[in-house]
Amino acid sequence: MINTEPWLSLLLTGFQMMAVGRLANAAEKFQKAHHWQDNIREEDIEYYDSKADTEYDDPDGEEIEREKSNSLKLEFTDDDNFKTKVNYSYAAVQIPTDIYKGSTVILNELNWTQALEDVFIENRKEDPSLLWQVFGSATGVTRYYPATPWRAPNKIDLYDVRRRPWYIQGASSPKDMVIIVDVSGSVSGLTLKLMKTSVYEMLDTLSDDDYVNVASFNEKAKPVSCFKHLVQANIRNKKVFKEDVQGMVAKGTTDYKAGFEYAFDQLQNSNITRANCNKMIMMFTDGGEDRVQDVFEKYNWPNKTVRVFTFSVGQHNYDVTPLQWMACANKGYYFEIPSIGAIRINTQEYLDVLGRPMVLAGNRAKQVQWTNVYQDALGLGLVVTGTLPVFNLTEDSSDRKNQLILGVMGIDVALNDIKRLTPRYNLGANGYVFAIDLNGYVLLHPNLQPQIINFREPVTLDFLDAELEDENKEEIRRSMIDGNDGQRFIKTLIKSLDEQYIDEVFRTYTWAPIKSTNYSLGLVLPPYSTYYIQANLSDQILQVKYFEYLLPNSFESEGHVFIAPREYCKDLDLSDNNTEFLENFIALMEKVTPDSKQCDNFLLHNLILDTGITQKLVDQVWKDQDLNTYSLLAVFAATDGGITRVFPNKAADDWEEEPEPFNASFYRRSLDNKGYIFKPPYRDAGYRGLDLENNTIGILVSTAVELSIEGKSLKPAVVGVKLDLEAWAEKFKVLASNRTDRDQLGTRRCDPSSSCEMDCEANNKDLICVLIDDGGFLVLSNQEDHWYQVGKFFSEVDANLMSALYNNSFYARKESYDFQSVCAPEAPSNTGAAPRGVFVPTVADLLSLAWWTSAAAWSLFQQFLYSLTYSSWFQTEEVVGDGMEARETSCIMKQTQYYFSTVNATYNAIIDCGNCSRLFHAQRLANTNLLFVVADKPLCSQCESVKLLQAEEDTSDCGRGASFSPSLGVLLSLQLLLLYSSTSRHPLPPAACL
Repeated sequence: MINTEPWLSLLLTGFQMMAVGRLANAAEKFQKAHHWQDNIREEDIEYYDSKADTEYDDPDGEEIEREKSNSLKLEFTDDDNFKTKVNYSYAAVQIPTDIYKGSTVILNELNWTQALEDVFIENRKEDPSLLWQVFGSATGVTRYYPATPWRAPNKIDLYDVRRRPWYIQGASSPKDMVIIVDVSGSVSGLTLKLMKTSVYEMLDTLSDDDYVNVASFNEKAKPVSCFKHLVQANIRNKKVFKEDVQGMVAKGTTDYKAGFEYAFDQLQNSNITRANCNKMIMMFTDGGEDRVQDVFEKYNWPNKTVRVFTFSVGQHNYDVTPLQWMACANKGYYFEIPSIGAIRINTQEYLDVLGRPMVLAGNRAKQVQWTNVYQDALGLGLVVTGTLPVFNLTEDSSDRKNQLILGVMGIDVALNDIKRLTPRYNLGANGYVFAIDLNGYVLLHPNLQPQIINFREPVTLDFLDAELEDENKEEIRRSMIDGNDGQRFIKTLIKSLDEQYIDEVFRTYTWAPIKSTNYSLGLVLPPYSTYYIQANLSDQILQVKYFEYLLPNSFESEGHVFIAPREYCKDLDLSDNNTEFLENFIALMEKVTPDSKQCDNFLLHNLILDTGITQKLVDQVWKDQDLNTYSLLAVFAATDGGITRVFPNKAADDWEEEPEPFNASFYRRSLDNKGYIFKPPYRDAGYRGLDLENNTIGILVSTAVELSIEGKSLKPAVVGVKLDLEAWAEKFKVLASNRTDRDQLGTRRCDPSSSCEMDCEANNKDLICVLIDDGGFLVLSNQEDHWYQVGKFFSEVDANLMSALYNNSFYARKESYDFQSVCAPEAPSNTGAAPRGVFVPTVADLLSLAWWTSAAAWSLFQQFLYSLTYSSWFQTEEVVGDGMEARETSCIMKQTQYYFSTVNATYNAIIDCGNCSRLFHAQRLANTNLLFVVADKPLCSQCESVKLLQAEEDTSDCGRGASFSPSLGVLLSLQLLLLYSSTSRHPLPPAACL
């Protein structure tokens, strides 16, 4: 099984846990020894106010006048670890804008927490890699180390540590909460607005460990949203509640009994997933006289397992005694919210009450908890935080403990630091590591890529939303949440990197829990990544020779080289511009050797070896071919080692693929599919095309280089060509006809009174002949007016025909949801006239004959590619194979992709629509991802079908209610078998990959 200890376990359970424990113990000691001072003054306290030097603008764009401050004046230096200026000699203090920092409570808090600075500094001395060390106080004060100026937001600063995800998770136990809102007629106007805002803020105090429902009541109670029971308080569900709460309308009379009975029924429902820890009811009302004692006697007394919190909202003259009684009689608390300024503070005060059982539990409740991923407030990016609650250990005159939580101690770990410890390049392009927490949310996953991050919310993506969900993955997720280990080999669907295609693939999932954390670790490997190649370039003369092929002065003769922007050496400056990155790489290599200790020898040796191999491919194969003869714009090779060589050099000007092969969709799809993968340039529905006379459009064709050595499969590279669209569109007419010599083509055409052979060249006025790829995108057509639509989803070209292909099971459809999307204003829809055509009634018997002719011609095309990528005498130097110890907004987008079903046979069918019926023929092309389709042109528009959609659609849902819920391939293999003839092999056991 997976060995999780070497990397993630050390990061999350090593000194971080000791450091946060030391801080929590020190804080309790310092606070207990502190003597409260009623007469304390601001000038008595010395601290660095992180907001003292921060400029703020009000919403009207005018500068806000700064408060006078006695803050220390510090000097700061740039620090790469924190990505900002810091001062290691001091900690900084942040106090929320709506809290008076001169109050006695705050000044006493500042006084005793000052002693924490020495502990912060001592922790850093023992482990200089520690990031932010933070104490968040229940009073709202934040003290963090090292000191750095506060990051000013674009508007008024509303940061309050008590609202941060890490504080909420660390300050209370999981809870089941039902919020009931009085919507009787008396609460209309301002009072109702205050209630809506209060519910909004109350929801923000909940984390993914909590469960919640919201209901409104007057004479009757009903849920405000589509949820009929408690649901997990995750971002998606809270968003639904917040939107639906805004639709509440005040009318009728107040009946507290209806509201409380609904709430107790919700909490007693044992048939659903819930927290089963703290249970509570939060009631917002403007006042009333009924105490509903009979309801409490029936549902909650004498054990009082449900706490009741009551909130009197608005300014009124009602007697609040009944509300106070209901709260106190049920182990809760009563709050008043007279105005909007009281909402934030009073909707979070209940957390102090819930903290009392934790304080009484003592050390049993003091376990480091690791949070969900969230956005750091000080610029570190995405982080997780290890937290510990800090208890008030003071006692009264009767030696009873105070029972209050002082705050939460936390230490950050940057997500990028965790990623750097995970194996990456020796897992191959399609292998990866992931980790999930006890709620099924991913800590690590290649698909965790939030486009817009809500600063106030954690970044949550369920494992089943990060991948295409199926029964196997549901069972894997359940096993990981339960803390089990296991391994499973499955067939599953995956989405391409560009999210346009679906591939059916085989994967091995291996997983194990990470000791002393909330996480479980998983490893995913395709069959061809169980082994990998590791170069052994000990010959320094050979290193220098191959390195010369990376120099730009060799590009004109040897083709352009793109190198993957990887961290080959510690001192290498990364750049998004590949030319600049190559220059940085060359400059560094002139100073250090590939065997230098500051460099990753595995990455460097493989890079340099692949540089030499691809250069030999150019010198001994590609240079001998006339690309114009085959109407090719380029030939290319991309490798696991990070090299992409494009020949000739001028073709690099139009090369738009990622320089990192592992991030290139064509590369990853070629590895997962047999044969040739055609990739037209993607065009959305609104694309209107280019003038082909002045613009060259290329179609990428690629295939994986597969080695099979002693029964072990490896795919270390992808080779391919770039077709000239216009030239190959003309060739396609010939390939899809009964003739191979265009000069002999006649001018006969089909009409209703005569019979003729199907000929996509001679009868292009009557017939549509197209190649469509496995995602449903147009690749080639015999119709010139289709050429500018190459790369469009075929339903945009011929909706009627695409619907017929789908209905006849040539394509299957997969719908999924992207919970990390960005919504922009919708572009206007574009509609066009129906295509013209002539009805051809007599081609049914001739389609099959034409197909066999075009299939034979297709085999000839495969040989064109073969001649450019194969050389029987290609040789290389020795390598060694080694084993591993094995202002837009965020929204939910519905994605629809199409992929080939299991239908492989020739198929003839009629699109039945009376006098507008059309005949079509379809056949999969062997050894490719293409479908060849011949069809009558549409005679009229009455047959128009509903257009199949492939683009993303904005959508909403009711959230996740619970946390569960002679073969060319052989020839290419021989080529690389010779290429890596001296490769030695060592197995990569999945159990030891980490």
